[in-house]
Amino acid sequence: MEAEATAKYLRLSPRKARIVVDQVRGKDVVDALDLLRFNERAASEIVYKVVASAASNAMVKHGLRQENLVISQAYVNEGPTLKRYRPRAKGMAGHINKRTCHITIVVSNREEA
Repeated sequence: MEAEATAKYLRLSPRKARIVVDQVRGKDVVDALDLLRFNERAASEIVYKVVASAASNAMVKHGLRQENLVISQAYVNEGPTLKRYRPRAKGMAGHINKRTCHITIVVSNREEA
C-alpha cells in the first residue's frame, strides 16, 4: 500500500529543497522525521510537514503503522517562477526570479519497498 502527500507552490528554491529531500529518500519514516526535526535548513521544516502528512495519510487510509513505513519516492519539481525587477544603475532593470517548487513524498509499507 502506498500513500502520498504533496505540497505545491512553495516559495522555496527547488535546488535548496532537493538537498533536504535527498537526505530522507529511502529512509524509515520515523528516522526521517527525527533527521528533519534537527536539520538546520529552512526547507527541512516544510519537508517534515509533507513526510508527516504522507505518514498520516497511510495510517488513516490504509491502516498502516508509522513504524513500518518507508519513504519509497521523494522528489521536488519546479513550480512557476515569479519574475520581479529591481532598479539598477544607468536606468537599467535587474531581473529577480523568485522560484517556487512542488514537493511530493510517497510512503509505502516496508515489505513492499
